[in-house]
Amino acid sequence: MNDAVIDMPNDLGKPRHHLSLEEDPTPARRHRGITALTVDLPDSGSKNVKLETNPSRWATPEFLFYYLAAVIVIPIMVWVPVSISSPTHDNYYKYNHRLRPGWIFGRALDNSDAQYRSFRDNVPALAALAAVFVLTKVAYTRFTLRSLTRPPENNFYLIPLYHAFSALFLIGLHGTSIVKIFVILSANYYIAKKLGKSRAGPLVTWAFNVAVLFLNERYEGYRYASIHSSLETLDIYEGLYPRWHISFNITMLRLISFNMDYYWACKDSAASSSNASPSLEDEKQPTNEKQRIATALPVQFYTYANYIAYVLYPPLYIAGPIMSYNNFVWQLRNPVSIPKTAVARYLLRFLLSLGTMELILHFMYVVAMKDARAWQGLSPFELSMVGFWNLMVVWLKLLLPWRFFRLWALAGGVDAPENMVRCMANNYSAFGFWRSWHRSYNLWIVRYIHIPLGGAHNVVVSTALVFTFVALWHDLSFRLLAWGWLVSVFVLPELAARYVLPESKYGSEPWYRHACALGGVLNVLMMISANLVGFVIGTDGMLYMVSEVFGTWSGLRFLVSACACIFIGVQLMFEYREEEKRRGIYRRF
Repeated sequence: MNDAVIDMPNDLGKPRHHLSLEEDPTPARRHRGITALTVDLPDSGSKNVKLETNPSRWATPEFLFYYLAAVIVIPIMVWVPVSISSPTHDNYYKYNHRLRPGWIFGRALDNSDAQYRSFRDNVPALAALAAVFVLTKVAYTRFTLRSLTRPPENNFYLIPLYHAFSALFLIGLHGTSIVKIFVILSANYYIAKKLGKSRAGPLVTWAFNVAVLFLNERYEGYRYASIHSSLETLDIYEGLYPRWHISFNITMLRLISFNMDYYWACKDSAASSSNASPSLEDEKQPTNEKQRIATALPVQFYTYANYIAYVLYPPLYIAGPIMSYNNFVWQLRNPVSIPKTAVARYLLRFLLSLGTMELILHFMYVVAMKDARAWQGLSPFELSMVGFWNLMVVWLKLLLPWRFFRLWALAGGVDAPENMVRCMANNYSAFGFWRSWHRSYNLWIVRYIHIPLGGAHNVVVSTALVFTFVALWHDLSFRLLAWGWLVSVFVLPELAARYVLPESKYGSEPWYRHACALGGVLNVLMMISANLVGFVIGTDGMLYMVSEVFGTWSGLRFLVSACACIFIGVQLMFEYREEEKRRGIYRRF
């Protein structure tokens, strides 16, 4: 309810936007001690956008009490999962077979999460591949520039390199299945080009890609032998990762992005055809991520060569982050300046996150406990910490691959969106949580589903359809579908609260911040519940946890204490966002 409404551009290497402080002359705001922060934003449509900031509360008695509570509670939240992970604990024997020898202080390692294990065990190989890609790009660039009389104004000369590297990359990764991938990619491209600006274009695009997603799952990537017995030999060369169809859901998003961006570009071109065609120099040139996504390219840039380079771009092919076609090609046309210092800082962030994950896996065996269902006999507080740290592991196991592949893209000269822009434990709004968790996917959802369905004018239906698609896109299972429906239902209280208690009407009231914090407590509890169902313990495990919490007096006492702690946490989050605004950092989450 207290979120800022402007996203700062994500571009690296850009100068900071001009900030200036001035006293707000409005009496109703001046008596509250609010300062107006004036910001020049190139994508805001006008200069001097004013946002309100409240006086700092960091040094008030109220927040001193919050600090004291945090100093006491947070170490306990860390110690509890460590203590129940001890070999002397009664439940240890139920899951110790899932542990492996570690390398930190002789501790065992909980590497039982198959998804994260596939990344962790392959980090050296992926790092070597990324180094080869970057070094090859540097060598190719130097060789190409020597053959030119003047430096190129864009990076389209890299397209042949991307094609060659992607082909070798896919052959090594998927073997002969590269043929199946190119058949699907070419069919999708044909749909876009054949239908152009026709209204049937988006419908056929969506029908085709959703059908491919289901058929990939149904036929497990299509064995050549099932097509014709003479092709059976091709099934032998499967590559290092033969299950190409598992990761194709990421590729599918790029296919839809190209077709939809091309469809809108054709409509824009047709709408302006009556006017004189502008020269390339007169065209509007996007200067940040938001503008690159929304600004259509001239239709001559939607070529098969650019399309293949975009869809199969090696750093982002496996897991993203997801870029729109417009964003990717605009960066080829108008290269983004990415300083080496920014890449180095991002590498340090990745290494710190990787180290944090290693500490958790060596000292908290919560994933093994969850998989072995070894939670009998735990108190409600201990049980809740198993769930909480499982969610933290889920957050980290997604953050690390996404940051690795974005780091690879940055080193290669492409600024992909950051996926995780807030810590999982720094969220009090359901909408804010989904904007900051897998942000590139959220941007894709907003552009290609939410807005076409009516956006804010049809928010309830749009939200339900969006989360149904998100659940089925992740996995064709009832558990994920239940998660999608729970999330779509759980956002309704926040929508209702924003309508009944708008900040524009009640924001000056002294009780408003505390009412928002109570709403934040409810949001946090619902978000934790939905994600525990979808990604951790499932519906049956959640029912067990609910029975333990609500079925005993100790469970109810824990619930009251947990709500009080979450309330304090939400208040700290509110102030943290105010501090961001004071420093000129504005996000909608």
